[in-house]
Amino acid sequence: MIASGSWKEKKFKSYNFNALGVMPECGHLHPLMKVRTQFRQIFLEMGFTEMPTNNFIESSFWNFDALFQPQQHPARDQHDTFFLQDPAIATEFPMDYLERVKKVHSEGGYGSQGYKYDWSILEAQKNILRTHTTAVSARMLYKLAQQKEFTPVKYFSIDRVFRNETLDATHLAEFHQIEGVMADRGLTLGHLMGVLKEFFHKLGITKLRFKPAYNPYTEPSMEVFSYHEGGCSAYRGTFNPSTYQVGSKTLFAHKADT
Repeated sequence: MIASGSWKEKKFKSYNFNALGVMPECGHLHPLMKVRTQFRQIFLEMGFTEMPTNNFIESSFWNFDALFQPQQHPARDQHDTFFLQDPAIATEFPMDYLERVKKVHSEGGYGSQGYKYDWSILEAQKNILRTHTTAVSARMLYKLAQQKEFTPVKYFSIDRVFRNETLDATHLAEFHQIEGVMADRGLTLGHLMGVLKEFFHKLGITKLRFKPAYNPYTEPSMEVFSYHEGGCSAYRGTFNPSTYQVGSKTLFAHKADT
């Protein structure tokens, strides 16, 4: 039209320089971030406090030993865990608590018979990419036990963890873990089930079924299944109540991992 000059014989609509253009559809949130935001809002509505999870690098002490996972456990091998080369070890620990953890591993205590082996601080010092956010829970419960007067708490976290997985269509070397911890006196398994029901109801999931399950690291344990109308999707998770002995205080905590 320009080359031929035919535009001279055409009628054009007046251009409105003050009109706003159509906003481009871009900058959408990633589906994973949308789910994280939704879950986080539900926890906050239920009175939970978010734990600080920005520490991707963790010592083996807080990631494993403080949770009383034996040092010869296969999950602590290189085929399951990413170990750091620099810095390779951690050096700052609450030494009084470290000694108590060492004693429980080696000799037992607080109702446990222990693992009866020579616990090594060199193994506990190794830095890793955290394999679960429960390392954060261990730190928070330790801080809670330092209070002169016990205060009931409800904590949650949603963040990335890292495993030395074989990469394929359904597995990556990192994934997200949701964790909740409740510490109070007189808690029962019924309280945990009630919290889970409320959480799922806020997601619009009302048909739930709890089933006892066996896990070698927790007792008792259970799984929860859900059903959506119009589909056959189901949710499965592992939940457990745990008792933490920190110093002279016993903290009964409900923990939920998904």
